[in-house]
Amino acid sequence: MPDEAKAVDFDRTFLPHMDAAYNLARWLVRDEHDAQDVVQEAYLRAFRFAGGFRGGDPRAWILAIVRNTAFTWLRRNRGAESPTEFDEKIHGGSSEEVGLEADAVRKADGAMIRAALDELADEFREVIVMRDIEGLSYKEIADAADVPIGTVMSRLARARGKLARSLQERIGKER
Repeated sequence: MPDEAKAVDFDRTFLPHMDAAYNLARWLVRDEHDAQDVVQEAYLRAFRFAGGFRGGDPRAWILAIVRNTAFTWLRRNRGAESPTEFDEKIHGGSSEEVGLEADAVRKADGAMIRAALDELADEFREVIVMRDIEGLSYKEIADAADVPIGTVMSRLARARGKLARSLQERIGKER
C-alpha cells in the first residue's frame, strides 16, 4: 500500500481515539504536558507499526501502545517513583463496603474524585480509566493491558473499592 494510503487509513482508524489516548496517558503520568508527550510518542510508534495491526478494535490497540509508552516514559523519567506492588493486606477490601460505594460517589464532587483516582496505584487507576471513563469492555482492557480478563475484573473490583473508601474518608473530613 502506498504511504499516502497508509496515512489516510491510519488517520481514519486511529485518530478518532486520540482523546481516549490522552485521557489514559494523563491518568497514568499524572501531568497534562507529559501526557501530551506520551500520546505523541505513542502515535508515532503506532504509525510506524501500523502494518502490525491485524484488525480488531483499533481503540484497544492504540490504548495498549499508549499504556506501554506511558510506563516506559515513567521508568525513564521517574525511575525513583516505582509503582506500588499489590499487597492483598493493604489493598484488599471487604464486601461490606460495596453498598457504601454508590453513596460515596453520589456525594463526591469532580475534584474529590480526581484526587482519589490520583491516589490509586497505576494498575488500579488504569482499569478504572479504561472501563469507567473510556467505556472499554473487559476484553479490550485485557488486550490493552496484556493481562487475563479475570485479572481485569479483580483489579477493577479492588480499584472501585479503594476509590469508594478514599471518597468516604474525604466526605467524612468535609463534614
